[in-house]
Amino acid sequence: MRDNSFLESVGRYFDAAAPHTGLPEGLLSQIKICNSVYQIYFPVKINGEVQVIEAYRAQHSHHRSPTKGGIRYSNHVNQEEVVALATLMSYKCAIVDVPFGGAKGGVRINPWEYSESDLEKITRRYTTELIRRKFIGPAIDVPAPDYGTGPREMAWIYDTYRSFHPDDINAAGCVTGKPVSQNGVRGRTEATGRGVFYGIREACNQADLMDRLGLKTGIEGKTMVVQGLGNVGSHTATISQDEGGVTIIGVSEVEGAIYNPEGFDIHDVIRHRAEHGSILSYPGAKAFGKEERRAVMEFECDILVPAALENQIDEDNAANVKAKMVAEAANGPVTASGAAILAERGVIVLPDIYLNAGGVTVSYFEWLKNLSHMRFGRLQKRFDEQNYRRIVEQIESTTGKEISERDRQMIIHGADEIDLVRSGLEETMISGFQGIYDLYKEKEGIKDLRTAAFALAISKISNDYISLGIWP
Repeated sequence: MRDNSFLESVGRYFDAAAPHTGLPEGLLSQIKICNSVYQIYFPVKINGEVQVIEAYRAQHSHHRSPTKGGIRYSNHVNQEEVVALATLMSYKCAIVDVPFGGAKGGVRINPWEYSESDLEKITRRYTTELIRRKFIGPAIDVPAPDYGTGPREMAWIYDTYRSFHPDDINAAGCVTGKPVSQNGVRGRTEATGRGVFYGIREACNQADLMDRLGLKTGIEGKTMVVQGLGNVGSHTATISQDEGGVTIIGVSEVEGAIYNPEGFDIHDVIRHRAEHGSILSYPGAKAFGKEERRAVMEFECDILVPAALENQIDEDNAANVKAKMVAEAANGPVTASGAAILAERGVIVLPDIYLNAGGVTVSYFEWLKNLSHMRFGRLQKRFDEQNYRRIVEQIESTTGKEISERDRQMIIHGADEIDLVRSGLEETMISGFQGIYDLYKEKEGIKDLRTAAFALAISKISNDYISLGIWP
């Protein structure tokens, strides 16, 4: 069965998992359906001419408040895509125990065709439309960056919201992914990629899972191919190399792909592209041009990381995937038909609704910081350092041996905001994987991690609906 759309794939994943939950049909229908979609057309004057901009905001589920989800700028944005992404956000938040309902927004433009001032006009007007319909607010709906947007756009959204709500002391919580100087949180930019790394590492630490793939336990020494060197892909690759000991042997970008089975330094590849505008001229690597860039999906490797857009592995190329594990860093990179083929071939897929939840997890931390009006670590950092220093001094006094200055500084270091954010993200991704994996091993009828992840998310959301009841 071929997939007609991204939304259809999400629906098929839901339908495959629903029978394993034991929930009644009516409750399953409520969990599956998207609660509300706001379609907007608004005029903006660009270069003296009026342009009508098409945009959306979807709120999939209100079992928790506020709803949460990114805003993407792309000329491929449409209502089905936004609804599908909002739906995944609900399940994603449930899996990692982040207390939000799912939402998503999109503006149908190619952001690279507009100047910075024009993008600011579009962003502020879009935000104004959301404010008018009460589709944004720290207790209502909290956007974040997605494809084509970043901290700059989030700062514009925050400023626009604050202008309309000057008396809202929690206004900074209306959007996450802001610059640190504008009430953002340290570690947000790398969050999704770092979460992908933690998730892959945790999967690689499961001896029985690795035995099935014929691989050794642990992430170190494994080969990785990354599709897309945007925010998520670049951070996944660099952190996997630097902290996990992974060998990056292939990458792709819009201009094509490169491959070297001996591996290369991903930092050097990123620098080369920044200097030359392309990865294709990177020395020592086999290059595949723009028309062949999907060949990256068929490179020989242990771990394939699709980190670009949806529907990249489908029924046409899934049979040619040579990776032993596919780690979905992007949203919906594998269609339902493609996933079925991978499952038949024994390829392990780490599903997007778990693996790229690092972004929303750290967005949650930023939202909490905005509501508390205090930087993480501010109260306890120096207190902890003083206590650790006393412990070191006591050890030296008792043993008569002096600890080196390097070791001393490592031991007495008190946690900064970035340390606490990374620690919280690591704990979230480890706990999230264990919840999925336990269900996967417990239920004989569940044959893959994606079905286990969807079943876990559906069950968690159902608990809220059952506890809250239906009113009136």
